[in-house]
Amino acid sequence: MSEWFDSQKKPSGNFRKLLQERLDIANPRRELTSEETKRLGKLETIAARLRRGENVQNRQLQTSLSADEYEQIGAEWDT
Repeated sequence: MSEWFDSQKKPSGNFRKLLQERLDIANPRRELTSEETKRLGKLETIAARLRRGENVQNRQLQTSLSADEYEQIGAEWDT
């Protein structure tokens, strides 16, 4: 009850921040390893190039994605 009362006293202008804080507490996320961080950076770069309409070479996709992920992209491209 006290938590509810405290939340009622706070201004509701920053509702998204409060919700994100509660989600972070309820669902803690693990830290990425350095290899996972590098892979994420490469994939974000590829995604940004694709959003801009630029070409991405197949070999770059093959090296950045696992075999299953690469096959899934090929199947989605065909449909």
